[in-house]
Amino acid sequence: MENQFFIDSEFLSPAALEKKHRLETDPSSRTDHMAYMPGMEVIDSDICGKVISQMDSYDYSKYTARDVISALGHETCSIEDFKALLSPAAEPFLEQMAQRACAETKKHFGNTVYLFTPLYIANYCENYCVYCGFNCYNHINRMKLNTEQIEHEMEVIARSGMEEILLLTGESRSMSSVEYIGEACKLARKYFRNVGLEIYPVNSDEYRYLHECGADYVTVFQETYDRDKYETLHLMGHKRVWPYRFAAQERALMGGMRGVGFSALLGLADFRKDALATALHVYYLQRKYPAAEMSLSCPRLRPIINNDKINPLDVGERQLCQVLCAYRIFLPFAGITVSSRESAAFRNGIVRIAATKISAGVSTGIGDHESKYEGKEAEATGDEQFEISDGRSLEQMYGDMASEGLQPVLNDYLYV
Repeated sequence: MENQFFIDSEFLSPAALEKKHRLETDPSSRTDHMAYMPGMEVIDSDICGKVISQMDSYDYSKYTARDVISALGHETCSIEDFKALLSPAAEPFLEQMAQRACAETKKHFGNTVYLFTPLYIANYCENYCVYCGFNCYNHINRMKLNTEQIEHEMEVIARSGMEEILLLTGESRSMSSVEYIGEACKLARKYFRNVGLEIYPVNSDEYRYLHECGADYVTVFQETYDRDKYETLHLMGHKRVWPYRFAAQERALMGGMRGVGFSALLGLADFRKDALATALHVYYLQRKYPAAEMSLSCPRLRPIINNDKINPLDVGERQLCQVLCAYRIFLPFAGITVSSRESAAFRNGIVRIAATKISAGVSTGIGDHESKYEGKEAEATGDEQFEISDGRSLEQMYGDMASEGLQPVLNDYLYV
């Protein structure tokens, strides 16, 4: 297989244009999205079957106001209650849901809100995902930070006071190898107390290696749990393999990671079914690995370079708030992260209701933290994955959270 990350730099040769067109118009030219590729670890797990069975049978149109009222009246939220809370019938009860979610958040998390920042260290990608700014056919400035550049970015971020970092790459093993990511983890451990990863899915032994290098948790976006829709959005690359991606969090826990994060990208498919599947993925895996820390994100589609028409289908802020409140009521112990894809006003509001973690000082580009944090001109940068909405610094975010009566937390782990 050719190194797909070179497709972008050709931009675009006749052969690449022909292949791109064929992938977009001829499904028979694509590989089977349910078949594992060589080297992908297959694990014995019943989690996927449980999640998909519930999602496929979910008919949210059958739920009524009575079902929602009943769900809100139960001390413990069952799967059936959760389905009612995600349904259109629950929309008129958003205020009651928010009150219940707020009570659950305070019960389990007090008034704390955790702060972190992402650091993209490379944006090369071998996948063709039609909605992503990093996809191999999108003409953007590609960049991979070397060791010295990674450490410099970390020094700049650490000077701001940040103590938790999330390391991200594009999905290219050839340009961002597991060993390369491992070295970044070792550097991150020098500057930060908590280190997360959002990279391409790997096998359990590779997750174990990354954990030994310093990674604490792994977040994987399933993007959409709708297998048929997934096939039409992920046309090429390892990310095309739906089941391997689904099992990534379990492989990470098998590899010793302390925590795992889950997410669907709301707006790619039916957001109510994707929200149900995401939460049930957490629900079933928590019962299998009760000591693991579980968290959810709830991002919506955002515009990307060369395509400003990308927006979340049928998912307004009211619908997003409904999903987040339902998550909190159903999974009271789970962390909930709201990203900088959302506006400052929305994030300020949702952390007082359901969210427990929020990003600050965010850049989705490569190598530009010094320019954004300290106003110094960067030598070279790589383009961003998507447009952010909330660009507040750590200092601004910390002050805003404190002014809302919340307690911003930079780290609460003790290493002995």
